[in-house]
Amino acid sequence: MGILKQLFRWQKGRQQSGYDKMLLAGAYWPLKFDCYLLRFPQGCDFICATPIYQNSRIKFFRPDLCEHAVSKVEQGSRYLLSVGWVKGNIKPHSN
Repeated sequence: MGILKQLFRWQKGRQQSGYDKMLLAGAYWPLKFDCYLLRFPQGCDFICATPIYQNSRIKFFRPDLCEHAVSKVEQGSRYLLSVGWVKGNIKPHSN
């Protein structure tokens, strides 16, 4: 699917963990990056072992270095803004 067809459309997330993702922005030049809105419905949630920075609403971490997982959301939905970029020859983390 082309990148323009993915913009602003909910798609299933990776690894059968129950979340949905929506591509909000992305570029290949001058800096390769992507920005997704992730939706964790009731029944799942996001956990990050060792974030670089966190507060009650933000967890800033490197997904290639920090263990992260999904567990149960008791009520409602949770939303996460995911911004990823590529430096050098590192492959991007896809959601």
